[in-house]
Amino acid sequence: MNIQGEVAEGFEAVRDAFVRNFEVLGDRGAAVAVYRDGRKVVDLWAGTKDVEGGAGGAGGAGGEPWAAGTAQVVRSATKGVAAVVPLLLHQRGLLDLDAPVGAYWPEFKAGGKERALVRDLLAHRAGVPALDVPLTPAEAADGLAGARAVAEQQAFWEPGSAHGYHAQTYSWLLSELVLRVTGASIGQWLAQEVTGPRGLEFWIGLPEAETARVGRVGPVDPPQTAGGLRTRPRRNVSEAWADPSSLTRRAFAAITPLADENDPEFRAAELPASAGIGTARGLAGLYAALLGDTEDGTRLFTPETARLAGTELSSGPDRVLVVNTRFGPGYMLHSPASPLMSPASFGHPGRGGSLGFADPEAGIGFGYVTNAHAKSVTADPRAQSLVRAVQSAL
Repeated sequence: MNIQGEVAEGFEAVRDAFVRNFEVLGDRGAAVAVYRDGRKVVDLWAGTKDVEGGAGGAGGAGGEPWAAGTAQVVRSATKGVAAVVPLLLHQRGLLDLDAPVGAYWPEFKAGGKERALVRDLLAHRAGVPALDVPLTPAEAADGLAGARAVAEQQAFWEPGSAHGYHAQTYSWLLSELVLRVTGASIGQWLAQEVTGPRGLEFWIGLPEAETARVGRVGPVDPPQTAGGLRTRPRRNVSEAWADPSSLTRRAFAAITPLADENDPEFRAAELPASAGIGTARGLAGLYAALLGDTEDGTRLFTPETARLAGTELSSGPDRVLVVNTRFGPGYMLHSPASPLMSPASFGHPGRGGSLGFADPEAGIGFGYVTNAHAKSVTADPRAQSLVRAVQSAL
């Protein structure tokens, strides 16, 4: 296995774990980056840019190699990046988390959602994790149909009274809220205010100029040693997934048929629940910047906002994922179902493998991206192996 990049002294265990991901856990092409107190201590990549090129194992032979700037679709790890936008708007006094969503978006008051607060929307408590009529991929990406559909949708529960993972509908909920507050799309605002000025390699809505750097993703069968929240080993989740009428299945199928993640139109779509594209370095660098742990000393979040990001707003039985989960305002928090690094961590996994998070206590910004999408939903064994290696280095 030809591992590229570098690790700082003391973080060699992360490199060892990264090698094992290819040799034992089935990675095809991947990258991992870690910042500690503003200093980049891990920046590694290996395998092939396209998942098909690594089918021979250990990155495979043939196929274009993964390069320093290779980016990939990170699925729901996008949610953690997107959460930066509403929290910065709140920090600047432009968005009140305790205000009704309808104060910014009047049409959202329909269907029993008039009491839904902005914090409910961000913490998967808005009551609209699915749609009675799923959208087509074209409708999901057009910037209009999704917002109209979630505004008209009857709530599945009284907003604020319970939580359930808004796997796909989160895209249209958050996008429309940001549009109503700023007049800009969420991808535009993120690029102009956050990633662009800092040179962070992450996009919600891939610019045409960046298309050549993005590899092809695809499903892989995980080794039998794989762990995490999957549809197979937990009988209740498996049964819910197998039932087309279940909220679990309907939440993930709010776009039907599923969009082709390698399609240029999907990559260009501003879907902050699922279609973000970035490098591991961009993902880790963003989380480091939230804490102020950057080489130039600047920080995106004030200490108060950083604490808010890790504040629990939802916990307990998740009506969609059918396990106990914890959410802050836009972030998934550390739990047995979704381990991060410590109870102080906040971030978000992506179904299939990717992971990004910040740990304020340790000063860590972490990012892992892969083109080999396994069946894990929250705790992919490759990402968890790397997290444990970071912990051992500390």
